[in-house]
Amino acid sequence: MAARFTELVIDAQDPASLASFWMSVLRWALVGTDEDGVEIGDPSGLSPTFMFAHVPEAKASKNRLHVDLNPVGCDQDEELARLLALGAHTVDIGQGEQSWIVLADPEGNEFCLLRTRHD
Repeated sequence: MAARFTELVIDAQDPASLASFWMSVLRWALVGTDEDGVEIGDPSGLSPTFMFAHVPEAKASKNRLHVDLNPVGCDQDEELARLLALGAHTVDIGQGEQSWIVLADPEGNEFCLLRTRHD
């Protein structure tokens, strides 16, 4: 017996807006919406989904869990420009000089853009 990772729940003040940002970042699709929030997923259905659950409070501190992304079909600089244009912003969490770039989504949730390109 084992457990399967099927969904990552992300607290959000505006679940629809944050889901839209992440759909653009990952090129995922809307899975569904209900009173609990908004769910998005890889159209192939092979990856866990992201569920954006409404909470009234803003993010208060550094994430203890974050998403790492690799650029697909472009280099890190090109993908960084795309993510910034979508509404991400760079953040300094004390990482120093690294090969990855720490960013935050529009509600301040940190994620990393790694250097290694995937095609």
